[in-house]
Amino acid sequence: MPDSDLALLTRAARDAGKIALGFSGETAKRWDKPGDQGPVTEADLAVNDTLGRLLRHERPSYGWLSEESADTGDRLGRERVFIIDPIDGTRSFIQGNDTWAHSLAIAEAGRVVAAVVYLPMKDRLYAAAAGQGATLNGKPIKVSGRDRVDGARVLAAKPNYDMQHWPGGVPQVSRHYRPSLAYRLSLVAEGRFDAMLTFRDSWEWDIAAGDLILREAGAVTSDKRGGALMFNNPHPQVPGVVAAGPGLHAGLLTALGVTQA
Repeated sequence: MPDSDLALLTRAARDAGKIALGFSGETAKRWDKPGDQGPVTEADLAVNDTLGRLLRHERPSYGWLSEESADTGDRLGRERVFIIDPIDGTRSFIQGNDTWAHSLAIAEAGRVVAAVVYLPMKDRLYAAAAGQGATLNGKPIKVSGRDRVDGARVLAAKPNYDMQHWPGGVPQVSRHYRPSLAYRLSLVAEGRFDAMLTFRDSWEWDIAAGDLILREAGAVTSDKRGGALMFNNPHPQVPGVVAAGPGLHAGLLTALGVTQA
């Protein structure tokens, strides 16, 4: 019997971890992508090749969207599509830190239905399938129940606290940061932090897996204007991310000046 989509992603993520750990981030060959898109290493490409071979062999009818693969647009006509970031947090990988992750998702009709975020150096595997809840290393996880904005533990980069985003003033939150977007989303799903914000246009491969893991852990996710996050777009970006438990999510949108129905 073939693996379920979630079992396939789990197996693929662990295989990716073995490949990535075979490289030293500080000595791996690296170069900068054109257009100021950041660094890439030989480890990113090796992981991408491994995932591409395994996943596309197992699900030949699925489309493919990966940070490290040329986007042909063929995925737009497919019922389901893989959305992959071979190494999310490449700068962290290069520096020899342990907060980089593999982010693997499958989307159907614009919504993610299976997802894994795996941090090999921490051996932390976050996983979710639609309607089945979210787990960390096989144990159920749940988003924080906090609903007050002031004092909330928020994962966000410094530019997100610029006054231009907050018409009523920047809220008094406890500020935290991790370099991997996928890990930030997963930490909120786990309940270790209350919310995650990014107001920059975000690549789908950075957030697709974390979106489902969060929603299955009881969170609400949206773009910075309160709209639903949709994936497999012709241009694979969404306009920012706001993620938190239901009450806190609503409070953050209010603080951002977003009118809610």
